[in-house]
Amino acid sequence: MAQEKLISMTKKELFRYEIIKNLINGKINGPDAAKQIRVTVRHVKRLKAAVLKHGVKGIIHKNRGKTSNRKLNPKIVQKAEKYLKEKYYFCKPTLATEKLAEIHGLKISKETVRGIMTNLGLWQPKPRKQPKKRHVWRARKDNYGEMEQFDGSYHYWFGNTESCLLLSVDDATGKITQAKFDINESTRAVFEFWWEYFRKNGRPLSIYLDKFSTYKINHKNAVDNKDLITQFQRAMNQVGVQLITAHSPEAKGRVERMFQTLQDRLVKELRLAKITTIDEANAFLKEYVPKFNAQFAVVPNRRANLHRKMNKQTLEKLPQIFSIQNQRKVMNDYTIRFKNRFFQLNEIQPTTVYKKDIVIVEEHLDGEIKISLKGHYLDYTELPQRPEKEINIKLPALTIRKQSNWKPPTDHPWRKQLLLNPYKKQGHKMRSQRCNEA
Repeated sequence: MAQEKLISMTKKELFRYEIIKNLINGKINGPDAAKQIRVTVRHVKRLKAAVLKHGVKGIIHKNRGKTSNRKLNPKIVQKAEKYLKEKYYFCKPTLATEKLAEIHGLKISKETVRGIMTNLGLWQPKPRKQPKKRHVWRARKDNYGEMEQFDGSYHYWFGNTESCLLLSVDDATGKITQAKFDINESTRAVFEFWWEYFRKNGRPLSIYLDKFSTYKINHKNAVDNKDLITQFQRAMNQVGVQLITAHSPEAKGRVERMFQTLQDRLVKELRLAKITTIDEANAFLKEYVPKFNAQFAVVPNRRANLHRKMNKQTLEKLPQIFSIQNQRKVMNDYTIRFKNRFFQLNEIQPTTVYKKDIVIVEEHLDGEIKISLKGHYLDYTELPQRPEKEINIKLPALTIRKQSNWKPPTDHPWRKQLLLNPYKKQGHKMRSQRCNEA
């Protein structure tokens, strides 16, 4: 007696076979069988015909046990394994997939690359965990330039030294509008960042950022005294850009999520390009950002660009706007002290300067120091050392013209007016007498 070949079936196939048997035996009709199997009546007819012709094998799919037509060529797999072990062992599956296709011409799905890296021990799958607290994302703005999310991220972007990546992301499109590496997130670095942004893109309607000390004074007294603002707030008020401070990182989640992506992808791109300095990294960003935006940016709800272009007058004021400004008092000898440097004001000035006047000392980004009063820049000379203290200076004020001690003579036309007009002179004497009597 010949041995019968065992047939392996799943629970689903066994269930279908029982339903088709009942259909063949006349216990149920076609529509009832279709409802139980959850397929169409037409497909039930196909299954019935297959079972009548092949028996139980008619339920089993014909491709079971056969090699898939889409099976990857073993030679391609060997090449991918070689490149993954030698070059892209530090990359995640998605980035490794892009590099294999872009540089080596190996077009493999990211899930296949994930499986290859898992088999090679280069990637360990992580179980997905449901977050304890869910944050609902705020709807994107409708137009490009309506809101820019801005922040700085300290990270080991390249080499062994930590640096800061300043980044602005458009809320409507998710596009990186400006990116720049710097040593830190100081006022000077942020000013240089936004100066380049305004010259390239124009002024956005608003900027969404956190409460870092560069952007906002967080002292409790600042709540009652609205005049306590940072240099950055003062500059943005001058150019007419609204600042919105976030109370949590999740509030500006788009730029925070962008940093997570860049800390994975950009770090590896910089490593592959062998970048070691900030200047090299900033030059690399000019080529990298457009490619990144082309891959990940989204289409906004509306096509309008709400950036306001900079006119010539505003562009000329940018050096003054993006300068670090501090108030100082004019001393009795018409000198000004700033950061242990002493500036002597010249005797001739474009506007009148008195002792104890409050002037504004501007530190420009190029290192130049300017002193302004009433909208005019004052002329000065920097002293090599601290001047000797002088309590009383006879010069009452610095004016447009140089003052002198000259007095008009008695025959001067101005004095002749009193000599030739006795009534004026008499009236002048009478007024003097009344004042003395009073």
